[in-house]
Amino acid sequence: MTAPRWPLIYAVTAAIAVAILAALVAVAPRADGRIDWTAQMVDGGWMAWTLPIALFFYTIACLLVLFTLLAIHFPETPRTGILRIETTRGDRLFISLLGSAFLSLAWLAAFGAPLTYALILCLAYAAAVFRWV
Repeated sequence: MTAPRWPLIYAVTAAIAVAILAALVAVAPRADGRIDWTAQMVDGGWMAWTLPIALFFYTIACLLVLFTLLAIHFPETPRTGILRIETTRGDRLFISLLGSAFLSLAWLAAFGAPLTYALILCLAYAAAVFRWV
Protein backbone atom coordinates (compact mmCIF):
# COMPACT_ATOMS: atom_id res chain seq x y z
CA MET A 1 0.00 0.00 0.00
CA THR A 2 1.39 3.39 -0.93
CA ALA A 3 1.57 6.33 1.40
CA PRO A 4 -0.84 9.22 0.80
CA ARG A 5 0.51 12.00 -1.37
CA TRP A 6 -0.17 14.91 0.96
CA PRO A 7 0.94 17.75 -1.34
CA LEU A 8 -1.49 16.48 -3.96
CA ILE A 9 -4.27 16.11 -1.38
CA TYR A 10 -3.70 19.67 -0.16
CA ALA A 11 -3.55 21.03 -3.72
CA VAL A 12 -6.80 19.33 -4.76
CA THR A 13 -8.53 20.51 -1.59
CA ALA A 14 -7.32 24.09 -2.17
CA ALA A 15 -8.46 23.94 -5.81
CA ILE A 16 -11.94 22.80 -4.73
CA ALA A 17 -12.09 25.58 -2.11
CA VAL A 18 -11.08 28.21 -4.70
CA ALA A 19 -13.65 26.87 -7.18
CA ILE A 20 -16.41 27.10 -4.56
CA LEU A 21 -15.32 30.63 -3.64
CA ALA A 22 -15.35 31.64 -7.31
CA ALA A 23 -18.85 30.19 -7.69
CA LEU A 24 -20.05 32.14 -4.64
CA VAL A 25 -18.68 35.38 -6.04
CA ALA A 26 -20.08 34.60 -9.50
CA VAL A 27 -23.64 34.17 -8.20
CA ALA A 28 -23.47 37.23 -5.93
CA PRO A 29 -26.08 39.85 -6.77
CA ARG A 30 -24.75 42.86 -8.61
CA ALA A 31 -25.86 46.46 -8.83
CA ASP A 32 -24.25 48.75 -11.42
CA GLY A 33 -21.69 46.07 -12.22
CA ARG A 34 -20.43 45.85 -8.63
CA ILE A 35 -21.21 43.23 -6.00
CA ASP A 36 -24.14 44.29 -3.83
CA TRP A 37 -23.05 43.11 -0.37
CA THR A 38 -26.47 43.56 1.21
CA ALA A 39 -28.71 42.06 -1.50
CA GLN A 40 -30.22 38.65 -0.88
CA MET A 41 -28.77 35.77 -2.84
CA VAL A 42 -31.92 33.64 -2.42
CA ASP A 43 -35.20 35.50 -2.81
CA GLY A 44 -37.97 34.41 -0.47
CA GLY A 45 -35.70 32.21 1.61
CA TRP A 46 -36.06 31.66 5.34
CA MET A 47 -32.69 33.31 5.99
CA ALA A 48 -31.12 36.49 4.65
CA TRP A 49 -28.45 34.82 2.51
CA THR A 50 -26.21 37.71 1.63
CA LEU A 51 -22.68 37.32 0.31
CA PRO A 52 -21.05 38.06 3.72
CA ILE A 53 -23.21 35.38 5.39
CA ALA A 54 -22.31 32.87 2.67
CA LEU A 55 -18.61 33.74 3.03
CA PHE A 56 -18.85 33.26 6.80
CA PHE A 57 -20.21 29.72 6.42
CA TYR A 58 -17.73 29.04 3.60
CA THR A 59 -14.87 30.03 5.92
CA ILE A 60 -16.14 27.78 8.72
CA ALA A 61 -16.43 24.86 6.30
CA CYS A 62 -12.90 25.47 4.97
CA LEU A 63 -11.54 25.58 8.53
CA LEU A 64 -13.22 22.28 9.38
CA VAL A 65 -11.81 20.61 6.26
CA LEU A 66 -8.34 22.04 6.93
CA PHE A 67 -8.32 20.91 10.55
CA THR A 68 -9.54 17.45 9.53
CA LEU A 69 -6.69 17.10 7.04
CA LEU A 70 -4.18 18.38 9.60
CA ALA A 71 -5.46 15.89 12.19
CA ILE A 72 -5.04 13.04 9.71
CA HIS A 73 -1.64 14.14 8.40
CA PHE A 74 -0.18 15.34 11.71
CA PRO A 75 -1.83 13.39 14.53
CA GLU A 76 -2.27 15.64 17.51
CA THR A 77 -1.66 15.13 21.17
CA PRO A 78 -3.63 17.15 23.68
CA ARG A 79 -1.72 19.85 25.52
CA THR A 80 -2.43 21.76 28.71
CA GLY A 81 -2.41 25.54 28.54
CA ILE A 82 -3.26 28.39 30.89
CA LEU A 83 -6.83 27.10 31.34
CA ARG A 84 -5.36 23.90 32.84
CA ILE A 85 -7.46 21.70 30.58
CA GLU A 86 -6.21 19.44 27.83
CA THR A 87 -7.06 20.84 24.41
CA THR A 88 -6.46 19.75 20.84
CA ARG A 89 -6.36 21.94 17.73
CA GLY A 90 -10.07 21.35 17.21
CA ASP A 91 -10.85 22.35 20.80
CA ARG A 92 -8.85 25.54 20.41
CA LEU A 93 -10.66 26.30 17.12
CA PHE A 94 -14.02 25.87 18.87
CA ILE A 95 -12.94 28.06 21.81
CA SER A 96 -11.69 30.78 19.46
CA LEU A 97 -14.87 30.71 17.31
CA LEU A 98 -17.15 30.82 20.34
CA GLY A 99 -15.15 33.59 22.00
CA SER A 100 -15.06 35.55 18.74
CA ALA A 101 -18.85 35.37 18.51
CA PHE A 102 -19.18 36.85 21.99
CA LEU A 103 -16.54 39.50 21.26
CA SER A 104 -18.42 40.51 18.11
CA LEU A 105 -21.72 40.71 19.96
CA ALA A 106 -20.13 42.81 22.69
CA TRP A 107 -18.60 45.07 20.03
CA LEU A 108 -21.99 45.53 18.37
CA ALA A 109 -23.58 46.39 21.72
CA ALA A 110 -20.85 48.88 22.62
CA PHE A 111 -19.92 50.47 19.30
CA GLY A 112 -22.30 49.22 16.60
CA ALA A 113 -21.28 48.58 13.02
CA PRO A 114 -18.89 48.30 11.22
CA LEU A 115 -17.09 45.30 12.70
CA THR A 116 -13.68 45.96 11.13
CA TYR A 117 -11.91 46.53 14.43
CA ALA A 118 -13.87 43.72 16.05
CA LEU A 119 -12.49 41.38 13.37
CA ILE A 120 -8.96 42.48 14.22
CA LEU A 121 -9.70 41.89 17.90
CA CYS A 122 -11.13 38.44 17.13
CA LEU A 123 -8.07 37.47 15.08
CA ALA A 124 -5.80 38.55 17.94
CA TYR A 125 -7.97 36.57 20.37
CA ALA A 126 -7.79 33.46 18.15
CA ALA A 127 -4.01 33.78 17.89
CA ALA A 128 -3.79 34.01 21.69
CA VAL A 129 -6.04 30.96 22.11
CA PHE A 130 -3.93 28.88 19.75
CA ARG A 131 -0.74 30.03 21.42
CA TRP A 132 -1.57 29.83 25.12
CA VAL A 133 -4.72 27.74 25.68
